[in-house]
Amino acid sequence: MNKEDIEFQKRILVTFRIEAEEHLNAFSAGLIELEKTQTEEKLADIIETMFREIHSLKGAARSVDQKDVESICQPLESVFSALKHKEITLTPSSFDLFYKTVERLSKLVTESGSDQTVADRQIQRELIRHLKEIITGALNTGDIAEPKQNKEPEPVEYVTVSSTENEAGHDIPKSAGSISLETVRIRISKLEPLLLQAEELIQTKKAINQRINELHGINTWIARKKAESLKGKLNRSMISSGLWNEWNEDNESSLNKIESQLTGLTRSLERDQYSLNSLVDNHLEAMRQVLMLPVSSITEVFPGMVREISHEQGKEIEFVIRGAELEIDKRILEELKDPLIHLIRNSIDHGIDKPGERILQNKPPRGTITLGFNARESGMVEISLSDDGKGINMELLLKAGIKSGSLSTKTAEKLDPKEIISLIFQSGVSTSSIITDVSGRGLGLSIVQEKVEKLNGRISVETEVNKGTTFHLFLPMTIATFRGILVRIQEFMFILPTMNVERVMKVEPEEIRTIENHETIRIDGQILLVADLGEVLGLPEHKHTGSGKMKTGMENLEPIRIVLLFSGEHRIAFKVNDVVDEQQVLVKDLGKLLHRVRNISGATILGSGMVVPVLNTTDLMKSAVRLKERKKEEYPSELFVPKTGKILVVEDSITSRTFIKNILETAGYQVTTAFDGVDAFTKAISGDFDIIVSDVDMPLMNGFELTSKIKHNKKLSEVPVVLVTALGLREDRERGIEVGADAYIVKSSFDQTNLLEIIRKLI
Repeated sequence: MNKEDIEFQKRILVTFRIEAEEHLNAFSAGLIELEKTQTEEKLADIIETMFREIHSLKGAARSVDQKDVESICQPLESVFSALKHKEITLTPSSFDLFYKTVERLSKLVTESGSDQTVADRQIQRELIRHLKEIITGALNTGDIAEPKQNKEPEPVEYVTVSSTENEAGHDIPKSAGSISLETVRIRISKLEPLLLQAEELIQTKKAINQRINELHGINTWIARKKAESLKGKLNRSMISSGLWNEWNEDNESSLNKIESQLTGLTRSLERDQYSLNSLVDNHLEAMRQVLMLPVSSITEVFPGMVREISHEQGKEIEFVIRGAELEIDKRILEELKDPLIHLIRNSIDHGIDKPGERILQNKPPRGTITLGFNARESGMVEISLSDDGKGINMELLLKAGIKSGSLSTKTAEKLDPKEIISLIFQSGVSTSSIITDVSGRGLGLSIVQEKVEKLNGRISVETEVNKGTTFHLFLPMTIATFRGILVRIQEFMFILPTMNVERVMKVEPEEIRTIENHETIRIDGQILLVADLGEVLGLPEHKHTGSGKMKTGMENLEPIRIVLLFSGEHRIAFKVNDVVDEQQVLVKDLGKLLHRVRNISGATILGSGMVVPVLNTTDLMKSAVRLKERKKEEYPSELFVPKTGKILVVEDSITSRTFIKNILETAGYQVTTAFDGVDAFTKAISGDFDIIVSDVDMPLMNGFELTSKIKHNKKLSEVPVVLVTALGLREDRERGIEVGADAYIVKSSFDQTNLLEIIRKLI
């Protein structure tokens, strides 16, 4: 085979993988429907569709010489032919076999062109044998009749565009999992407008060239007149001879001619500008449509995932998808897949109970998870994921937040329901009683929030005990542009995403009050933090000097401009000098050298040519909170109030034991020591301690065992436990969480301030 043939074979395999994935996704979706459908008419439609999908896949595999794929499709097609003719019925074990078959076909498609191992060959033979047994068992014959060939459905015309190339510029095959990142199949109906608009651009190009030529002509005429004026300097004789009046009249006539030409040119340019603006807008919209894909392109794998996980956990779940035909920017969809998987797994694990538990709650044994997509105004899409499960237990969530160190018991008492719910997005906070491969580490929802905010979106959650939970994701339907608010701070300009701006307002200076050394304002009955945007960004004249003087906003009696931003459930008011405008913004990234800049998500170019940073709302709000905490340290209040409490320190090393004891006693605490876990538990039972600080690696009873025993003791279960240990591996930290430790400090990064702060929060 020559080089050209090899390259052609590679390209055709890429096309085959794309087509095969579509057939398999459609077949998998059919399996889910088939398993839960009862009506005869609908069953027949589903079986017919699935039969055609597997028949088409077999034909495609045959055309590119993928014999392994073809060999599995053949008996699978025979099974569905028999189903069509009602010659066999299916059992639950049949569905398990079908799912395994799809999994095997997906692997073969992904690795097309690769040699199979002996084990792979054996798996393939077993699958084929079991598929044949479905038919032979039903028909009581060893022969498998070749199914009748049905007329293929009319194909939709597509063009496949791939940017996967090698150094020579040739297409190269990639794994199926990564093809979606590099290749998109485009309907020809979407490409036709692009061709027409490109042809219209030719006419606009000619018009612009003509206007440029006209301007050149005017400039040439002006230059010539200047030259004539310099050569023919007027002298007294010319004036006296009456030439002055003639020269004046000639110039006036010329100026009138130029004025007329410029007026006509201006009108022509205005017409061209209108035409070009309309053409560019239409062309941009058409290009967006090319990159818009139906949501179904990522959701087709979800039903199979739900089925697999729910079966593993002994749960019955109806998974419903609504609005899957809605089209969203391909780049948004690619970033959205993982967050949705996290949310779905979370609903299965935390939301839906097992059938027996649901029956006790007067619910049907089968739970329901609904994933919905809805287009909203201003180019936004709302994605909702709801379940009819047990809802979020607020009390359990608060305890998890305290246990993770995200907040103190004192702070927890002040939180309202919305603030409590927002804890689920904190890293390390999990209400799961055990860490599993599905959930329990307190990372999934934190990852979801980070991903959504990276896409300039926001996420919120609603929940009701024993009714269920709903997550709402609001995202732009396309990445390229969005609406932005242009604000000014001193001589600097910045863009704030409109979708994160709750309102823009003017307030009187006296409305801003100072509470605990930071500025606040009451809006809608809620006291909100006020931050100076310039100070948060660290602009030269806004940097905090720590001199003790703080801005109060009272220096200027004029109204103060406020931009109220929100991210999730959090709201902060930012002071700016001026709100200039709201406009459509084309965002550019900052390049590889500035991959991640705090508070900045990109940049845009204004019509004036000025480059303006686009601000990252999530970063801004975090920076504002950090600034508030820094000011609190510089202007201390309650931090210097002496702390009291009784602490039990457990440490087998006398040096470490004495060291920690001295730190705590210096801070004002009463300290009792124990030399191992057994000694500690005895003293804890007989004493009355506010907190226990323990080493882990100790004889007789280690820190993990001690913590577990404390948490299972009725008298001691509410006493916080802080583990201070040299064991810094992730597995050790996870075990600390499992046994119920409230904090975990690694000795290699030990900081006495950190220890005191944790104890202060937990007592």
